[in-house]
Amino acid sequence: MNPMDMSKFEKLKALGNLPSPKGVALAIMRLTQKEDASMAELARIIKPDPAFVGRLIKAANSVNANPGRPVVSVQEALVVLGMPAVRNLSLGFSLLSQHKEGACRGFDYSRFWASSLACGIALQALTLRTRAAQAEEAFSVGLLARVGELALATLYAGEYADVLRNATKSRQTGLVELERERFAIDHRYLTDAMLTDWGLPRIYCDGVRGHELCDEALFTEGSREYVLQQSIALSRLIADTCTAVEAERAAHLPRLHALGVRISVANDDLTHLCDSVVREWREWAAILGVAAPEGPNFEALAMSAVVQTAVANEPPPDSAPHLRVLIVDDDRSIRLALRALLEADGYAVSEAADGREGLRIALDMQPHMLVTDRVMPRMDGMEMTRTLRGTRLGRDLYILMLTALDEEDRLLEGYQAGVDDYLAKPLNPRMILARLRAGQRIVRLLEEREHDREELRRFAAELSISNRRLEEMALTDVLTGLPNRRHAMARIEQEWAASMRSRRPLSCMVIDLDQFKQVNDIYGHDVGDAYLTQVASAIRGAVRTHDVVARTGGDEFQVICPDTDLQAALACAERIRCAVEQSPVVAGARRLKACMSAGVAEREVSMPNADALIKRADEGVYLAKQQGRNRVASPQNRATR
Repeated sequence: MNPMDMSKFEKLKALGNLPSPKGVALAIMRLTQKEDASMAELARIIKPDPAFVGRLIKAANSVNANPGRPVVSVQEALVVLGMPAVRNLSLGFSLLSQHKEGACRGFDYSRFWASSLACGIALQALTLRTRAAQAEEAFSVGLLARVGELALATLYAGEYADVLRNATKSRQTGLVELERERFAIDHRYLTDAMLTDWGLPRIYCDGVRGHELCDEALFTEGSREYVLQQSIALSRLIADTCTAVEAERAAHLPRLHALGVRISVANDDLTHLCDSVVREWREWAAILGVAAPEGPNFEALAMSAVVQTAVANEPPPDSAPHLRVLIVDDDRSIRLALRALLEADGYAVSEAADGREGLRIALDMQPHMLVTDRVMPRMDGMEMTRTLRGTRLGRDLYILMLTALDEEDRLLEGYQAGVDDYLAKPLNPRMILARLRAGQRIVRLLEEREHDREELRRFAAELSISNRRLEEMALTDVLTGLPNRRHAMARIEQEWAASMRSRRPLSCMVIDLDQFKQVNDIYGHDVGDAYLTQVASAIRGAVRTHDVVARTGGDEFQVICPDTDLQAALACAERIRCAVEQSPVVAGARRLKACMSAGVAEREVSMPNADALIKRADEGVYLAKQQGRNRVASPQNRATR
């Protein structure tokens, strides 16, 4: 797979809105980044949080090699799991606690976490069999395998709801393509970038990033990377089966078995594994407070002779939208009379017999208008109104209260509680319809206001994305797709300042292609452009994740190497030189051999600024040219490779 480009993620991260660990999880993350972190310090951070302690012990018992002696203490759990697994678990649990709900209406948070939890449990069970990863870490990897979707729902709540809705409607355009079109990024990229930023090993990040493409040859079949990629894809499918409606579950079986074959898990073994996953899923859901549906019986599904076809469950659009009205009154005859009256006038009507039931139905059906009696058992209309006005839904609800009382103080009390209008009993049908039609104008105005707000939010988001695209274009070399000189100069200034503060090493290399002018003169600029593009790809494929590659001139490239001393930078430059030399440039029927000279320099105390570092690396290029080209040199130790 191509190396991860973190530049877009760093811009999003700078906004501060991405899902991130907090509280105990943040303290654990900071501690585990220290080289001298100890288990004793980790236990001291964890112990004050009894909820996390319980989850940690549960996780340790899930992978305990000695089930006859269960884990019962924090210290034992830390020994069984290890520091990386504890860090990842705290990260996953922290995100789950913070984002059980959110602002994106089209994003099903409850189903997302139920599915993610099942995926983590399934991946742990599979890695205990395949040994493709550490089982104690696999749980967190599966739990976070879709965190990019959560991030998009958090960053762009309104826009992502539109994307999800369009992805459901469109059979031609997938979710990833719609995400890229709207945001210039997609959930695969964000998931990989977030896991990388949180310090998960590269093999896990690559497996998560590639699991949605498990039918493509991203990794060598049978390799550890391949088995992990297929295991994550299978775990995701098990989770989707767990959260699917009952009629759709059987349709997943052929695909489940096909993925099981790829990692050498027989059908019967896979069936038993899935049923054990469902049992553990229910236990974890109770511990974490996740609303998980009743899981399927995979053995019963496997025994079924017919695989049912999934039925599209999208309801047909309404021919004419109706305003929803909820009637709350303990007198059944009044409810029936009002229902008949309002339905005849085109309203969609629901009923409740008291305030408590009315409150529950209102929060569920989200009516536009509420007609309620004032005096009712269990919860009266006044208390229900106060409660509803305290919710987001209730703030825009039009409330008409029915009352036999005509006392001024009682009426004032109702208006203060949030009642919009009163209607005295006995009821006058014409007056009821007149009052509700007056209320319709208020409801429509509120809807228009919300629509205008949504349009402004959408416009602001689109403007932000357009600005980011323009900024990216201004900092990107059009031919190679690499950062340009402007980006390189800004980045090396940042890394120079960071290196000065932390007193950590910083190296830079300047790369110049050998005899590139002859390629242009002999073959023309079209071949020259292909030459530059393919050499740039070879350079990009040979650098490390945290290195920054830029094209700074016609045939000149620059590589910035943070936290890298001279010897490590020389080794990296030699790896790049070999990659360029061993990657022939193909231009039509021509196959040209490329070579390069590179100069490498490390920041020294005597250097006044970043320009001095680049100049020293440039001297290395001249030194490499003088020594015969196609080599790496540094003026700081006269070493060549």
